[in-house]
Amino acid sequence: MRAALAGAVAATVWGLQEPLDRRLFRCDYSDVKLVGGLGVHALNGALFGVAFGFVRRRTDVEQRRLAVLLALAEHTILWPVLGLIEPEVARNPRAFAQGMYRHALFGIVLGRLA
Repeated sequence: MRAALAGAVAATVWGLQEPLDRRLFRCDYSDVKLVGGLGVHALNGALFGVAFGFVRRRTDVEQRRLAVLLALAEHTILWPVLGLIEPEVARNPRAFAQGMYRHALFGIVLGRLA
């Protein structure tokens, strides 16, 4: 339960900071908009937190490092799927870097709170 709550909080932090990173990366892409709003994004974060909890119990990798690694792996593995939904965004290197930053932030918060 704690990992699910930590994932929801981490996804909410991500969503609330999106306006800042959109200026920083000069890219208007929004994951929160893509999934249908902050509530859906927080729910996705909670589900990721549950999955993180299962993996954490089955590995010796330090929790904070594991959370960041899993979040970055998710970003990298799912990025090609974005090309089916938002082809222009998927071809934008700034959007990819923005996604890496967002997932790293998510992983840091998740690893700290879980």
